[in-house]
Amino acid sequence: MRLVNQSLLTFTASIFLLASCSSKPGENGTSAAAPAEKSKPLDVKALLAYDPKNENKKIDEVMQILHKTRGFNGNVLVARHGKIIYEKAIGWADYLHRDSLKINSRFELASVTKTMTSTAILMLMERGKLKLDQNVKDFFPDFPYDGVTIRLLLTHRSGMMNYVYFVDDIYRKEHRIQKIGLSNKDAMAMIAKYKPARFNTPNKTFLYNNSNFMVLGSIIEKVSGMPYAQFMKENIFKPAGMGHTDVYSKATYDKIPVDVVGHDRGQWRYSVAQNFLDGPVGDKGIYSTVGDLYIYDRALRAGKLLKQSTMDSAYTPRNPWVHGHFNYGYGWRIFQAPGQQVIYHTGWWHGFRHIYLRDIKDDITIVLLTNLSNGSLLKLDDLFKATGMPIVRKSAYKGNGDTSED
Repeated sequence: MRLVNQSLLTFTASIFLLASCSSKPGENGTSAAAPAEKSKPLDVKALLAYDPKNENKKIDEVMQILHKTRGFNGNVLVARHGKIIYEKAIGWADYLHRDSLKINSRFELASVTKTMTSTAILMLMERGKLKLDQNVKDFFPDFPYDGVTIRLLLTHRSGMMNYVYFVDDIYRKEHRIQKIGLSNKDAMAMIAKYKPARFNTPNKTFLYNNSNFMVLGSIIEKVSGMPYAQFMKENIFKPAGMGHTDVYSKATYDKIPVDVVGHDRGQWRYSVAQNFLDGPVGDKGIYSTVGDLYIYDRALRAGKLLKQSTMDSAYTPRNPWVHGHFNYGYGWRIFQAPGQQVIYHTGWWHGFRHIYLRDIKDDITIVLLTNLSNGSLLKLDDLFKATGMPIVRKSAYKGNGDTSED
């Protein structure tokens, strides 16, 4: 039976691939007719169905060892061919109050947020509301840098400085109140006023930093005429069926209404208090669950949010290769090897550290969300082997290791 199912899946995937290849990537289209299946909602209940009695024992063994020897503390979900084969909540949501994690616990996604911001930008492009080669000054005339386009922001090639460090310096020097969240509008105004030196000229090199996607979040607000949180809720979370996902900003909320606390430096005593830097969104700010990230994966694969040609363009490498296998597209990190493609993103912010992986060829999804920021997610080779996913670790192929900022 398993062989028959795999054959059917392969045949179906082949037909789908042939259909999707008939159109070119629509990077600057004015509008797009929604495919017929786009209006049919996903069966979220069926997708999330899981019986712990049927858990994959090999994966569980790997995760228990990771918990005991490497201090993994978080939630994990693994799915293959549209079916969850393993999910578990491991450890504390809030160590101080001895509150245990639950499978629907919501984590600050950190830079995994960037994948959804890019989806929103590409959605606005499909609707003819913007073009990828438009200059940021088209939306913010007082933006102090020339030559920065939406495409360069999506690919981390804008040359901008990292607003997180710049704003933090201003707050400290001017003794500003740090408990009140900074909004995207505030951050953009500070950039316009202080005109901080950028790192490089636009399109010279890849330089990962949060400014790119904070600016994209601001463009989403300007173009849509609504807060980023509202646009994402109405156009991505609800259409995809992500019922446990929201945007929370300290510029709006005095206290973020979730129970999972970030713990930094790999030690429980460093529980992180949210501050003004938890205000800007687009580069971060989305809170979600392992289940909803799996639903997001299925919605993208089913064409519920974007055309296939647009997704293909997002998954196209846009930078020089690192170690021959690693790259960055439009808001997604990319692993490629002969016959293999994994689209993924990492996240690291205020005691949260994550990795979200989507094996495009073999239809495997791995979601790891943690709230004890340590090195446990750097030791996933055994998990990759247990799931059948390629080893997505830069030092696994060439060199002695290469970590990137998140």
